[in-house]
Amino acid sequence: MTQRDLSYDRYCDEVTVQTGLLRQALAGADLQARVPTCPEWTLRDLAVHVGGATRWVNEIVRTRASAEVSDEAVPEFAGPPVEDGPGALDAWLAEGAEAAAEALREAGPGRKMWTWSWEQSSSFWARRLTQELLVHRADACIAAGVPFAADAELAADAVDEWLEIVAYVQRVQPADPAGELRGGGRTLHLHATDAAPGVHGEWLIELTDDGFAVRPEHTDGATVELRGPMTELMLAFYRRLPLTGDEVEVRVDRSFLEFWLERASFG
Repeated sequence: MTQRDLSYDRYCDEVTVQTGLLRQALAGADLQARVPTCPEWTLRDLAVHVGGATRWVNEIVRTRASAEVSDEAVPEFAGPPVEDGPGALDAWLAEGAEAAAEALREAGPGRKMWTWSWEQSSSFWARRLTQELLVHRADACIAAGVPFAADAELAADAVDEWLEIVAYVQRVQPADPAGELRGGGRTLHLHATDAAPGVHGEWLIELTDDGFAVRPEHTDGATVELRGPMTELMLAFYRRLPLTGDEVEVRVDRSFLEFWLERASFG
């Protein structure tokens, strides 16, 4: 459906890079502050979620799990006690990321193991963990009031992966609201206005009777177009930026874009 240009080694590296940038965003921040893009969480909750996910993936990859691993089976999944302070939380995040990256490198790409997805291998987890960290780093930056920027290749890959996840949910969970993203010949055009050479920055998403098709094309006749710099485009597509702000531009039928985003908002 979409492109994947990043190497397995790059994903492994990004697990520690993105965690390091997340830790920088958390340094000195009020960990009890609410996260506007995940309002049920404080910043500490977000950090524990990310660190727990990293350790969960590490356990799956390290053991070559053939079935889902429970949270209870993951060592130190819940993070350090609050009373141990932010330093302990920071160290826990760093240690978990290093362990996950090491397990992924040791496994190598394509190693068979359980995932919840269409791809039963270590390659899925390397990519999924990278994008989990990237998007939640954005959440942390928004909550902490510090700047966020994403590498253009990673941001484009985040859009690609999300489209693959939506398509997968349509196939395996017909009753999910994502199932409504089909039929009618409507089109959504995503256009990154600052795409670097070699980085695809346009997506033409066309609803079909069976679901939707994605092509890396430009069009001037889409039902709706979402335009903006790559980082902001990715954040808006993940519902981390409002469509009414100055960061992105919505052209033609805003209601169709809202229809899409509301039905692809799981996770």
